[in-house]
Amino acid sequence: MYNRTRFLLFIIILTTAAIGCNSNKKVEAVSEDPIASVELVTETDTCITVDVNAKYPHKSLMLQDIMDVEYVPLESTDEFLCQGIVQAVGKDHLLVRNAVNDGNIYIFDRSGKGIRTFNRKGQGPGEYIVNLSAFLDDTNAEIYIDNVLQDVLVYDLEGNFKKQIRRSEPRWINPMNFDSDYIIARESPVEHKGKQIDNQRFMLISKQDSRVANDFRIYFTDKIEWGISNRSGSAGKAPRPFPIVPFLDSWLLVEHSSDTIFKLSPDQNLTPFIVRTPSVQDMKPAKFLLPAAFSDQYYFMELLSMEADPSQKNGFLKKSLAYDRMKDEWFEYSIYNKDFISKEPIFFTMQETTNQEIAFCQKLEADKLIEALAKGELSGKLKDIAASLNENSNAVIMLAKYK
Repeated sequence: MYNRTRFLLFIIILTTAAIGCNSNKKVEAVSEDPIASVELVTETDTCITVDVNAKYPHKSLMLQDIMDVEYVPLESTDEFLCQGIVQAVGKDHLLVRNAVNDGNIYIFDRSGKGIRTFNRKGQGPGEYIVNLSAFLDDTNAEIYIDNVLQDVLVYDLEGNFKKQIRRSEPRWINPMNFDSDYIIARESPVEHKGKQIDNQRFMLISKQDSRVANDFRIYFTDKIEWGISNRSGSAGKAPRPFPIVPFLDSWLLVEHSSDTIFKLSPDQNLTPFIVRTPSVQDMKPAKFLLPAAFSDQYYFMELLSMEADPSQKNGFLKKSLAYDRMKDEWFEYSIYNKDFISKEPIFFTMQETTNQEIAFCQKLEADKLIEALAKGELSGKLKDIAASLNENSNAVIMLAKYK
């Protein structure tokens, strides 16, 4: 009975995605899964279609015209000298680490002033092996460290260990903050090893007892592997996909074997958001449509082809696409920061540091800014900040915020 219900849910999702862009219909799909039922709601202004094979006009945009830009020069005292890898951006704090796995975590405020550092690297209780991924819960004033495939560890803003979120069956990965009560994650591919699957499962995990409180599934015909071989025949690696993308007050759920990107709202309604054609299942090599950054007017995407780019070693053919909500049209784009007179393009890519306030962040190395200042290539606030730097200064973090 469960397989029959799952198949019916698959058909409902495909039908909803196909008609959702042109209708106001509400479809409820109830699963026999004891965890949850999933409600799909389509709205006229939420579902967009795009032909990934079409040729679109090109536009040049200025970052400051579509987003607010905040520069954060990280304090450069001996205690806070770091390599400036931003892990998380909160309402009042920035979480920063080094590129090397030394376990150090640096906490700065949003002006760049160093608040404290801590290090809990180890293999004992309340310790992490690596701290590659982290997020902030502003409401509860907590830091969540993803301890690889072990438990997620929770600390207060002083660096004191509070609790752990256990990874019980089914195992899950890519955790992000959903709200004060839950984290959102996707089911690990480890659960699918050796199995023929037709869906990707996303879950809400309780911060209190590690319980799977709700789940959402994206269905597809066949699982498409992420990666290609380049023209020389050696294995190449595709850029890392991000399956959960913050979108204003909601989240986008992305499964690259599906033709539809779904939006999950705070009240846990799952809605078709973008439908691509032709089907990814019919394309060889495949083309994947990936969310990157968003503003009130524009949805910025990356179109990645699983075809080797002959101009780059182990590279892939990429195209920057954007959707203009006001004009209801797609276009290719280049985007520039007006504080760089030299007009170097910015490339939008999805980052784990993003949240409902921050579209993306970029690390600007001090030596590069000093060099650009000497060449007269900077203007505005960035020029003033660069004038205060020296070769030993920490990086400046540029935060692009939704207007």
